[in-house]
Formats: sequence, C-alpha cells, structure tokens
Amino acid sequence: MADELDILRRANPVTAADPRFHDRPLDQHAERRLNRLLHGERDSGRPRPLRRWVWSVAGAATVGVVVLTLTLSGSTTTPAVAAPRPLMVEAGSTPVPLDRLADAVAASGGSLRLVQGTHVQTWSMGMGPGARPPITVPEERVVRWKADDSHTELVVATDPRHPGRPVLTDADPAPRTVEDGHVLSRQTYPPSWSDAPPVAPPPRDAERLRSYLEEIDLRGAMDTSGLLDAVGELLNNWTLGTREDAALVRVLADAKGLRPAGAVTDRLGRQGQAYVYDDAAHSTRRMLILDPRSGAVLGIEDTVTKDDPEYGVKAGDVMSYSAWMR
Repeated sequence: MADELDILRRANPVTAADPRFHDRPLDQHAERRLNRLLHGERDSGRPRPLRRWVWSVAGAATVGVVVLTLTLSGSTTTPAVAAPRPLMVEAGSTPVPLDRLADAVAASGGSLRLVQGTHVQTWSMGMGPGARPPITVPEERVVRWKADDSHTELVVATDPRHPGRPVLTDADPAPRTVEDGHVLSRQTYPPSWSDAPPVAPPPRDAERLRSYLEEIDLRGAMDTSGLLDAVGELLNNWTLGTREDAALVRVLADAKGLRPAGAVTDRLGRQGQAYVYDDAAHSTRRMLILDPRSGAVLGIEDTVTKDDPEYGVKAGDVMSYSAWMR
C-alpha cells in the first residue's frame, strides 16, 4: 500500500489547492497524467511481453481509428491502410556521439526561445489479438497557449496516401488552415496552470531537467526507455528553445545503451542524426532523431524486433513514431 500511495503522491494530477477543478472535470493535462497512473505498468524487474505494449498503443489510437474508418471509407470500400517503413540510417554516414553533439549545441550561441505548446505528427499501429491488418493513419496536432493561459488544440487526421507530410498552417496561434486532412477535433480550453511536469516550464540545466523528466516518468528509477517516453511527453507540451535543447542533449548523452547510428532523413524530409536503443524487455528498437546543428529532437520511432503472430506483427514493423515541428 505504501508504494501505491507514493505513486499517487508523485502523480499529483490535481493539487488540493487548485481551485480550477472544484466540481469540474479535469483538463487534458491532468487527465493524461491520471491515465498514465491508472493504466501504466510499474517496473517489477520482469520483462513484459510485446503484446502488452502493442495493446497499449492500440488503445491510444482506438478513437482515431474508428473516426477515420467512417471518414475515409464508404460501406463498399476498403479502409485506407498506411503502414510506414522503418527509417533507414544512411550507409557510410558518420555517427556523432551524443556528448560531442551536446558540446556543440552548448557552444552554438543559438537564441531560440522556449514556447508553450507543440506541433507534432504521430502515427501508431492500432489492432487487437487475431485482428485483421490494422487501420492506421497519421495524426497531426497543434497546441497553442495564449497570454491569458487559455489554449487551443487542433487535431487532424492526415491523408494516409501521403504519410509524414505536414498539413497544418502554423503561423496562426489557433491554426485554421487545413489541407488534405480530416479535422478530428478543434477545442479551446479555459485558463489553467500547473506547477508539475510536463505542464511546468522545463529547466535549462541538465541536472534539474533530468529530475523534471523523472517526475514525468512516474516509475521511480528512470531507465533509457522511460527517459525516451518522458522526452516525448515533454515535447507534447513544449517546443524547446536553444538552452533547453542543450540541457536535454546532455541528459541523453548520459543515458545507458543509447548509441549513435549515423545520419537519417526523417519523415518530414529533415536531416538528422539517429541514436538507437534496443529495449529487449519490450522487443522494441527505439530510434531517437536529433537535429545535428541545434540538438532539437526531431522524432522518435519504435519498431518491433520479434515476431508476434497473435497480433500479426513481424520483426521490423513500425509500431509508432512522433515527429515534432517548430
């Protein structure tokens, strides 16, 4: 019981002193943290089978899959399927060690500022045991905060015939221009605040940023896979500036098992450096893609490393990816 209480205290989706949620529903940040607490798995030291990880990905995409099936296919047509191929490291390219990249970013003198909000394209394979090939399409999301602490969120399902191509205009704080996409939701949220990660601003030095990411991870001692999960959650809330990017690369440089792999072109056509982590416990290969000049995280891709006939996945199948834009 003590362990469960400790997890609840650290999750802290809503503080007791927060007046915004008296007799009101949680906002999307608190709800996301509560869902992570309720449905996440604690690290027991035992390997978890691939199928449980696959199911968690499928659950996250269920609503979008249902909507897109109705939107993109008629009663007599076959639903569109967009299964991306894994990103490939360029043959003969020179891997750049993370500590060297961290030094270069710290010395770059860049001036990009931290921005609350995100512009991200995601894709994940949705399926269940014994299911037919999954119905999957990319999804693009833009979140923008205003001066009064209210914010907007626009979610668009992109054309499955052109996965990876951005479709949202990012010039407007509340983007209205959508090309080749199907709007899944467009919402405005009232003013809100939080002093807990990932809603709280991320720090600019590596030691404090690591502690910040550990709070997001919720599992105690953060391993490399947990670190990558926490980085994704951070970037789904913030667009990092130069100093935050430098601190994050320094944290990543200390991660065990995250090795440089070489140059790669990401799904949005950007040049990056790939860093790979083999998550044997989940039969997954995780690829982190960083901008070789700024150190900014461009994307994270997860691929299967072991066949699982029950779910119809094979080694090399892409399970999910995220591509963040500024």
